Amino acid sequence: MYPTTLTQLTRANPFSAPLFTLQKAEEPEKHTPVQKRRLAAAAVAESRDSCEFGSTKYYALCGFGGILSCGITHTAVVPLDLVKCRLQVDPAKYKSIFNGFSITVREDGVRGLAKGWAPTFIGYSMQGLCKFGFYEVFKDMYSDLLGEENAYMWRTSLYLAASASAEFFADIALAPMEACKVRIQTQPGYANTLRECAPKMYAEEGVWAFYKGVVPLWMRQIPYTMMKFACFERTVELLYKYVVPKPRSECSKPEQLVVTFVAGYIAGVFCAIVSHPADSVVSVLNKEKGSTATQVLKRLGPKGVWKGLVARIIMIGTLTALQWFIYDSVKVYFRLPRPPPPEMPESLKKKLGLTE
Repeated sequence: MYPTTLTQLTRANPFSAPLFTLQKAEEPEKHTPVQKRRLAAAAVAESRDSCEFGSTKYYALCGFGGILSCGITHTAVVPLDLVKCRLQVDPAKYKSIFNGFSITVREDGVRGLAKGWAPTFIGYSMQGLCKFGFYEVFKDMYSDLLGEENAYMWRTSLYLAASASAEFFADIALAPMEACKVRIQTQPGYANTLRECAPKMYAEEGVWAFYKGVVPLWMRQIPYTMMKFACFERTVELLYKYVVPKPRSECSKPEQLVVTFVAGYIAGVFCAIVSHPADSVVSVLNKEKGSTATQVLKRLGPKGVWKGLVARIIMIGTLTALQWFIYDSVKVYFRLPRPPPPEMPESLKKKLGLTE
């Protein structure tokens, strides 16, 4: 009788109910509506994207964003680019930016400031296609090769490698139109339009006329693009971490685009400084016949290669900021996946003892 009575009292005790406790412990395993709702919410978020991250459609639309961002912005600054090129190839005549504008308008009229717009638009559209499209491809490819943890720890090197790889191909696409642009802008009387310039160059020097500047173009554009992408990616990361008062996920699309513009301008200033000496060589090389990059570099000297730097900083800073703004806007418009700034993987946090 005693054990039976004790058992009944134990079961009646509200503070000692093992059967009730077990039911509560097993409840999450048997009943999982919360988890399903969370997965459903994630599925809804993913369904808002027009395509899967890393898909062919994703890369194609990124390339299209590159066409718009580079083609439109470079064409918009053709007048400043024209004066910058003339400062580089004829510093005796064109003393400064304002002096260059006044001389150009006086000699060619206002329309003269638009010289070279066609090869600029075509060439930089093709460059933008390869630059932004291939960057996304190479970044994902190299990330998969490194693995999640290494990709995070070496992310700056990853950005540099992906952007350099993309720009290698982008410059091959750009070189012919860049050669025509510089010839039109820096040799008065040679040709006024692309239709005049391209056949004339081909007749005089053959196909080589369009690609003789590709090596100095690599020298200019690859460091420029490496700085452009790596500096932008890390600046965005730092802005959200230290400047923006709320997480990216809580920022509206316009607020995110403002961060994109600011990071793009900061990156553009560094881009201009890094790539300017090679830009001076390219400008002179495409103007002259039979010259090599080494000969031009020796003739310009340490001081000459920095001519036109102020104009280039203004141009490239604004240009890079607008490029990133347009590119990100295209992603927003087409509802492409836009991953947030990278965060340390949980597995790496555990290895470093940053989490339990």
